[in-house]
Amino acid sequence: MSVQLTATNITVRPFSGGSAILEDASISVNPGEIHALVGPNGAGKSTMFSVLAGDLTPESGTVELAGQPIAKIRPRDLARTRAVLLQENAVSFPFSAEQVVRMGRAPWARTESEADDDDAVAAAMIATKVGALAHRSVSSLSGGERARVALARVLAQSTPIVLLDEPTASLDLKHHEDVMRLVRARADAGATVAVVLHDLNAALAHADQVTLLAFGRVIATGPPGDVLTSPRIEMVYGQPVDVFPHPITGVPLIVPKR
Repeated sequence: MSVQLTATNITVRPFSGGSAILEDASISVNPGEIHALVGPNGAGKSTMFSVLAGDLTPESGTVELAGQPIAKIRPRDLARTRAVLLQENAVSFPFSAEQVVRMGRAPWARTESEADDDDAVAAAMIATKVGALAHRSVSSLSGGERARVALARVLAQSTPIVLLDEPTASLDLKHHEDVMRLVRARADAGATVAVVLHDLNAALAHADQVTLLAFGRVIATGPPGDVLTSPRIEMVYGQPVDVFPHPITGVPLIVPKR
């Protein structure tokens, strides 16, 4: 199933009359694409992410999932349509890694898809390379290991929409690339993928579309190379950069001017 996720003219304020965290911001995330949300700290990325997930109701604007207002979708149906990976993945109880991954199958309880639970959990743990951690308590894992277990939970949920907030933040170089390859594979299989990234080079290398946010507004949206230009990055981040093509792949690279 292919599903489009669209947020239109979104405004969010922390309280009535307060300054907007997001103002008149719009984004459309399409099936088969990785759409990266980028921008400096405080730009509104995580707020937009929460709005797209249906976890935060905006003051104004609309969020539609496959043309249906997300606010009208029952929680269980929503959980069968979109899976969410948050920045923080704290687990308060001594669950094993496999138990945490299996939590991703909860929306499919008492449905025909429940028969796929074991296969979905095993495939997700293999894909994220956490099979050897299956019986380890999550509290005993490193930050990077916990992040991969959390991603396995999202993959096991088997939804057509995948929303990832900083999925590579605590990962080393290899696991960073492994995760982005998994994200690419999900999009290539037809999933609708939105991912919050701080790494602009990762957005250039992996995303099909980029939305650049700053000051609570959408500054630009489109193909990564069109959005992440040197003048625009300097304007938004306050840091001069050089943007030039990789000598082998031709993919643009961003290097701070020092």
